[in-house]
Amino acid sequence: MAAGDKVTRPGQVQYGDLLLGPGTPYRWRSVAGWEDLPALDSGTVARSDAHGAFPGRLLAQARTITLDGLIVRAPRATIGAVVAALNSGTVPVEDERPWVAWLDDRGPLLAYARATRRTVPAGPGYRLGTITGAAMEFQATDPRRYELAERSVSATLPMSEPGLSWPLVWPLAFGAPGSTGALSTANEGDAETHPVIEFRGPVIRPALTNLATGDVIEYDIPLAAGDLLTVDTLAGTVVLNGTASRIYTATSRSVPEQTFTLAPGITNLIFRAAPGSTPTASATVRYRSAYW
Repeated sequence: MAAGDKVTRPGQVQYGDLLLGPGTPYRWRSVAGWEDLPALDSGTVARSDAHGAFPGRLLAQARTITLDGLIVRAPRATIGAVVAALNSGTVPVEDERPWVAWLDDRGPLLAYARATRRTVPAGPGYRLGTITGAAMEFQATDPRRYELAERSVSATLPMSEPGLSWPLVWPLAFGAPGSTGALSTANEGDAETHPVIEFRGPVIRPALTNLATGDVIEYDIPLAAGDLLTVDTLAGTVVLNGTASRIYTATSRSVPEQTFTLAPGITNLIFRAAPGSTPTASATVRYRSAYW
């Protein structure tokens, strides 16, 4: 299932396949840590010979999200099954699951998290069909929040325009415009986002350059027709055809993958390759706008 596919209105939260909020047996009163700025690790160093300090980098820690005041309500005959579904949906897992919240007119936002705490009081509520005072805690190792819909832009290698056709016929036909290898992304959030970049062959030594920063990712590898080299800049991986790591093919001018990000706003990129590459080779950039 797609992330947030069950979320249809404000007040709903979806963790994996578990939906909480209006229209479900689970109602929550407040969510903490979702709109908050996550805790920051500061690289600021005190000056040894003057007042103040040298400003250092600020790196966000994991985001902790808490749902408080959770109420579980169901007919007495099915309250056990409803609690069991809540328990099953929040078991400890190895991989993070999509965590989607729709709070207001901005629409739903997405994070990836794991359930780290669950409290469901055992008391008279089981006999009444209403359990109050439950709570849940989640931890997202990537503290950024993302739009649900993934964006994608693609470009092929530069190719010259065909020009005029002879004999000349009026009106003049210059042919279809040639490719420039240029791509443009639009991160509408307020945080840098890590894209996934896909190079498709046939191409030799594919490279993508951020024109604003000068950062380049480039791989000294030939890709045949049908080959796909996937660069996940968040995970820092370079994988050929979904199975084989090729991170060692990064050239000396290639920056570390995890430093190749898209800043808020418009980012212009260019796709290039070594001579001998086919103009039909392509680069695709997939990303989501990111928010603090």
